[in-house]
Amino acid sequence: MTVRTELTQPYSDQKPGTSGLRKQVPIFQKIHYLENFIQSIFDSLEGCQGQTLVVGGDGRYFNRPAIQTILKMAAANGIGRVLVGQSGILSTPAVSCIIRKYKAFGGIVLSASHNPGGPQGDFGVKYNIGNGGPAPEKVTDAIYDRSKVIDQYQILDNEDIDLDQLGTVQLGSMTVEVVDSVADYTELMESLFDFGKIKQLLSSGKFRMCMDSMHAVTGPYAHEMFEGRLGAPAGTVINGKPLEDFGGGHPDPNLVYAHELVEIAFGDDAVDFGAASDGDGDRNMILGKKFFVTPSDSLAVMAANAHLIPGYKDGLAGVARSMPTSQAVDRVAEKLGLDCYETPTGWKFFGNLLDADKATLCGEESFGTSSNHIREKDGLWAVLFWLNIVAERQQSVEEIVTDHWKTYGQNYYSRHDYEGVASDKANTLMDNLRSALPSMPGKKLKSYTVEYADDFSYTDPVDGSTSAKQGIRIGFTDGSRIVFRLSGTGTQGATVRVYIESYEADASKHGVDPQEALGELVAIANQVAQIRSLTGMDKPTVIT
Repeated sequence: MTVRTELTQPYSDQKPGTSGLRKQVPIFQKIHYLENFIQSIFDSLEGCQGQTLVVGGDGRYFNRPAIQTILKMAAANGIGRVLVGQSGILSTPAVSCIIRKYKAFGGIVLSASHNPGGPQGDFGVKYNIGNGGPAPEKVTDAIYDRSKVIDQYQILDNEDIDLDQLGTVQLGSMTVEVVDSVADYTELMESLFDFGKIKQLLSSGKFRMCMDSMHAVTGPYAHEMFEGRLGAPAGTVINGKPLEDFGGGHPDPNLVYAHELVEIAFGDDAVDFGAASDGDGDRNMILGKKFFVTPSDSLAVMAANAHLIPGYKDGLAGVARSMPTSQAVDRVAEKLGLDCYETPTGWKFFGNLLDADKATLCGEESFGTSSNHIREKDGLWAVLFWLNIVAERQQSVEEIVTDHWKTYGQNYYSRHDYEGVASDKANTLMDNLRSALPSMPGKKLKSYTVEYADDFSYTDPVDGSTSAKQGIRIGFTDGSRIVFRLSGTGTQGATVRVYIESYEADASKHGVDPQEALGELVAIANQVAQIRSLTGMDKPTVIT
């Protein structure tokens, strides 16, 4: 076995976004494209020789060949050991778990998260650092800088290894260990939650749940935990086999794309509890019987009930949310005397807070919640958290949420996504808003008065790093907000996201359809940003 040096030329488009480098599969299949980016990772990491890396992905198309390439390149670049998931499968939370448990140097996650898969679908590569979390901007910037000048890469001449067989093999001087994809993660979940009490709930015959894995990575994990260890009947997990194209579906756990689960939870014979996770297993959607829990409310309810969970019974150090996420958790933090941090969108911004023990629970409105047990969003963790709360409180999901509103008030909240917008039009929309910000405070917009208008910037309270232009905020005197930002998770065009929020303390006014409650603010958002005229779209692609 020999190390081969291949000459190459740089690609100009390998700048990682909020969750790594995401492109359509045919782009990753271009000559040297994947290899350039992987070599740029290795060239940017100081002290990785002889160290342990974790490698795995969500099973989407191109996952297996990409892993074989990465293993050969890791061996050629002096990595000492690689832990790779069986069949190339590791959920993103499981990668973080394994990095932390085995004190690995870092990990490479292969996923485009909630984006569609298949030969013409999306693929992604993300580097995670030694704390188990996504690489911070200084690391991704170094990788990008290297990718712009790269002229060669190293790869081992060797046959592919068998990813389906557990055990250890040698690639040159590097050890490759094919590990059980599910075991370490499940062990961690058992240490946090009361599996005995959840098992009583799921095996009682009086409580029915449905877990939709959307033909994505969490299928094996969900089968093992819910139908295996927790006693739920066979068939509780649907779409549980990971498929390279996710069965032709869109593995995004929201009310639009998880329509099969929604039909089960809102049908005539509705289950008591529904949940879904996304392509790589880091997002979640929680449903009660004919009841949808917004991700923002989910985080707030978790924070308010964390003391019921064994892993969090000693209290929370603090909570954190992304800036566009509703302020519902802020109200819980205030009542419990906890610090509450507002960060830019992107899970990497929570890492420092978690490492410094400033926060225990974190969440984003984009269906992501987690805690200090790992350094990623964690879909199945959130499902278990909710099941543990239900088992302890012996109430329905709807009762738990409505009780929460009675105590803290309801933050009406919605996100409107305009997908596939031409990049120049999307940038014009944001530029126009930025230029209008100085003149907005004090302005009357319909029945609302603008209190502040800014472009959110963040200074990390741990390391002092700053991040600017993280989203445009228009705040009103009654506490309502409208937020505009461009998403960094798509691969085609741009997605304009509009977040609308209004607080209601009066319990008699709770439970209204959010689109009705927020109707005037939605109209203001369209008027201020000129969404229809700039995007050419009469309505959002997705409303959540």
